[in-house]
Amino acid sequence: MAKKTVVVMEGDQTGQELLEEALRVLDPAVIGFEIDFVRFDLSLRNRRETRNRVVHEAAAAMRETGLGIKAATITPEAKDDVGSPNAILREEIDGTVIVRTGRRIPGKAPLAGVYAPISVVRMAVDDAYGAKEWREGTDLDEVAYRTEHISRRVCRAVAEFAFQQAKRMRAKVFGGPKYTVSPIYEGMLKEELDLAAQRHPEVRYEPQLIDATYALLLTTSGEPLVIPALNRDGDCLSDLVLQMFGSIAGSESLLLAVDDQLRPKVVMAEAPHGTAPALYGKNVANPMAMILAGASLLSYFDEEEASAASRAIFEATMEAVAEGVRTADLGGSTSTTGFTDDVIRRVRTKLEVWQTLGETGF
Repeated sequence: MAKKTVVVMEGDQTGQELLEEALRVLDPAVIGFEIDFVRFDLSLRNRRETRNRVVHEAAAAMRETGLGIKAATITPEAKDDVGSPNAILREEIDGTVIVRTGRRIPGKAPLAGVYAPISVVRMAVDDAYGAKEWREGTDLDEVAYRTEHISRRVCRAVAEFAFQQAKRMRAKVFGGPKYTVSPIYEGMLKEELDLAAQRHPEVRYEPQLIDATYALLLTTSGEPLVIPALNRDGDCLSDLVLQMFGSIAGSESLLLAVDDQLRPKVVMAEAPHGTAPALYGKNVANPMAMILAGASLLSYFDEEEASAASRAIFEATMEAVAEGVRTADLGGSTSTTGFTDDVIRRVRTKLEVWQTLGETGF
């Protein structure tokens, strides 16, 4: 297969340590083919030194290669500091969709018996984030205002990707915005979901209002779901869904930019967790989410070898946990590097067996 170039965005503290573990799994000696990694140092120190120039450079590189993997980074609290690199990256690659998938982790008891995967597909831009806010009046007559907007382009991207994701997962598109209360604003996303349902008649579609979606999630168990959402609704839903599975360790986060045909043109993978400073340098943090981020990125290479490696990594990671290879957060005593070592061994075995049998793992 043709060598792909992946932009690697280095981060802070435990975030950087876990990124290095994920890259160990993506070594050609493990997956059987080479990837050209181009690194950018997005640590807080370097972002301050370059006044965020390095973030813009990383975004430009992703626009060119179409593929990126990012470590967790520190966001300083001061308003006059460099802020979060994520907002810059989203804007400059024209990222419109964020996907996070909750999965049951072997040995970790989920909430209410949930065991089928649930993906939240949300807007990466617009809505409540970035809205203009102001106040008028004084004392009890003071009134706060906010202007928000969403675009049909972003609504269409979210709706289309939700149905594509459901097709891949053999899942149902479930949920949606509060279009009955907000037929003009939130109704735009509902309109695009209905149109996407017409384009994908093979995918089951059960629209629900956002409040009903929250309530019904607590009674779901055995059916895989894909939930499309507005930006802030999806942010809240993601946190809920990942915790329903008992841990965020089994989930990766994807930021996607799509072309005019609604196909992914840039994909950036990362873990949903932060930099975990309390775990820094102790070799005890769980690398699962970053490893799965790397595996998910491989699935967008559009190459059979990469797809096989992606599946091998997903299976090897979950099998390791199922057989008791667990870090402390999952009730085990395996170190960060020890967990990665075990995953690497399993990936190599799977790919070798599939090759011997003349199969691809699918």
